[in-house]
Amino acid sequence: MRWLFVALLVILAALQYRLWFAEGSLAEQRRLELQVEQQSRINSQLLQRNEVLEREVLELKSGNKGVEQRAREQLGLVRKGEIFYQFVENPPADPRAGPTPEPDPVQAGQQ
Repeated sequence: MRWLFVALLVILAALQYRLWFAEGSLAEQRRLELQVEQQSRINSQLLQRNEVLEREVLELKSGNKGVEQRAREQLGLVRKGEIFYQFVENPPADPRAGPTPEPDPVQAGQQ
């Protein structure tokens, strides 16, 4: 009877090992499920990007409006008779230079 108990205990240990650590285990199954979810998210993002690109291609094939818009936005082209305005912000001060020192009014009056 004792050898039967030991044999059943060994079989149980082997099955537990397979359940938790071996190929096809619960941990591997969870890892694969996470990988499938991640790949599904990537696929949906790529599908959205493909739809946008497909719309752009159809616009470019259908007429000059899309080509004109791209020329204006990317190349900065303007039509004859139009005036082009470009607004430039002041460049940020160099942070390495530090603040410019202001003259001390007391010392300025003494000189």
